[in-house]
Amino acid sequence: MLECDLKVDSHLAILSLNRPEKLNAISKKLLSEFHRDLKSVETNPSIRCLIITGTGEKSFCVGADLEERRGMSEQEVLHFLDNFRDTLDLLESLPCPTLAAINGFAFGGGLEIALACDIRLMKESSQIGLTETKLGIIPGAGGTQRLTRLIGKSKAMSLIFRGKKINSTEALKLGVVEEVYSDLTYWDDVKKFAEEILTSAPIAVRLSKLAIRTGLEKAIEEGLDIEREYYKQTLQTKDRLEALRAFHEKRTPKFIGE
Repeated sequence: MLECDLKVDSHLAILSLNRPEKLNAISKKLLSEFHRDLKSVETNPSIRCLIITGTGEKSFCVGADLEERRGMSEQEVLHFLDNFRDTLDLLESLPCPTLAAINGFAFGGGLEIALACDIRLMKESSQIGLTETKLGIIPGAGGTQRLTRLIGKSKAMSLIFRGKKINSTEALKLGVVEEVYSDLTYWDDVKKFAEEILTSAPIAVRLSKLAIRTGLEKAIEEGLDIEREYYKQTLQTKDRLEALRAFHEKRTPKFIGE
């Protein structure tokens, strides 16, 4: 059985972590399939948005499979961690927007997956946390770095030092997630969010993501220069001309990604 399930419908890809009986814990097999599926998304230019979620009602992903981890040597653990880090670097660098649909528990490595996505959308009843310090370790696949850059040093330290699990209200308040949706309408709301992205010009969306990621750690003037270079690229697209025509004709533009 596949432990990761990738489905592509038109321009939307949905990648489901598929070990519901283990609360979608990350095994070596799941990690390998996850990396394979992300490479497939990376090389498919027709995909304009990726949603990552967990199979089942309880869990997005509870982190590493601790039963499997118990049988691994220190060297095997470090090899697993290197592969996990490389996989999340790949996820973070995908050209299309990525949404973490946090439909249940997201602890440890599970939250690290969500933090490597561009945007996090959380079910109201869900809980999240970097809980590694309760297991005698630290977040090792980017959690200490991505959470700190997202919410600031002191808030990240407060959560990580205590291995704190927080609910959706707290996660939204801290800025760990961008939206919280009712359990009753959760998946519909996630799909609506994705649809709003899909109705934007795909080249403009990809270049916006590049401008944000490339300029983020730069001085403001250098960031503005980066933005200008990507803006110039949009001037050559058919989609820009289509948007102008649609505005003149008072209709919705039909973008083709060219």
